[in-house]
Amino acid sequence: MDQTEKMLQELTDAYGVTGHEGDVARIMARHLSPIAKISYDKLGSIIAREKAGQKGPRIMLAGHMDEVGFMVKEITKEGFIRFLPLGGWWPHVILSQRVLIRTAKGDVVGVVGSKAPHILEAEERKKVQKIEDLYIDVGSTEKNNVAKKLGIRPGDPIVPISPFTVLSNRKAYLAKAWDDRIGCALIIDVMKRLAKIKHPNTVFGVGTVQEEVGLRGATTSVRGVEPDAAFVLEVGLAMDTPGINGDQKEKMGAGPSLYIYDATMIPNTGLRNLVIDVAEKKKIPYQFSSIARGGTDGGRIHIHGLGVPTQTIGVPTRYIHGHTGILHRDDYDRTVTLLVEVIRRLDDKIVRGLTAH
Repeated sequence: MDQTEKMLQELTDAYGVTGHEGDVARIMARHLSPIAKISYDKLGSIIAREKAGQKGPRIMLAGHMDEVGFMVKEITKEGFIRFLPLGGWWPHVILSQRVLIRTAKGDVVGVVGSKAPHILEAEERKKVQKIEDLYIDVGSTEKNNVAKKLGIRPGDPIVPISPFTVLSNRKAYLAKAWDDRIGCALIIDVMKRLAKIKHPNTVFGVGTVQEEVGLRGATTSVRGVEPDAAFVLEVGLAMDTPGINGDQKEKMGAGPSLYIYDATMIPNTGLRNLVIDVAEKKKIPYQFSSIARGGTDGGRIHIHGLGVPTQTIGVPTRYIHGHTGILHRDDYDRTVTLLVEVIRRLDDKIVRGLTAH
């Protein structure tokens, strides 16, 4: 396992559902503190300003630290846990999955309960379960309410259990939380690469909080950066699996995804063209992504102040917003290279040209 794999494992194995991103922030701070000055906004987003930055444009790299998960809503008298979703979930992928509940007394393992198929009625088999009907079983019995003894409280975060795994295709990685620990990893590796070369700007790496519930950390952290241009680093939606129709199909292993549209932002045309030109000049394969529903931190960053030229770039990932996702190491490495090559060209003249008319 090389250093990049170790970092990806560290980031994805960390527990950090929306509103509880502290463990991830500490990992980012440890990796970035040798090359950057670390600060935080008052919601908990981490802002790493490179120590060797120039007086040129302020470039923001944003990736959100939170992962989709759950929160304890209530504990039944029998000791079962009712929960709320943090982020968008399709209930089918929740059933029978292991989870970890973080409490003031320590971590508690449980499983999302489900009926055995032997007792399902015919109509039940056809329905998608509603999240409000699901529960977590931590092993309580009628005479032994384990949940109460363990100090589980409403508001405690609940995190999927899914350890980082290198698959038999050694470049394919399976883990939870790629959305958006892959963005956090990109920030770390890009800033480390930039620290070793000359470039005409100052780079800020920002791990944002609470993206999955309304882009909240992006709204506050961008005020602490006041960027001249920004890149939002995300997952892309790999659509190369069975059952997905349509002409646009991002593929795992085919290069970084360049977002051309999402429901919260239309990217800056000049910045998009710069990324394409650099990718073609450096012979870095790339593909396009558009998302009709949902958005990224760019939705808040690009409308900050008088506006910020912003582009979202992603690593194609299968099965996001579930307990496990899969991505390809080549896509990650190519995204790092592409970002470094683009940023080293972002001088005053080019950045001013992004908003020229």
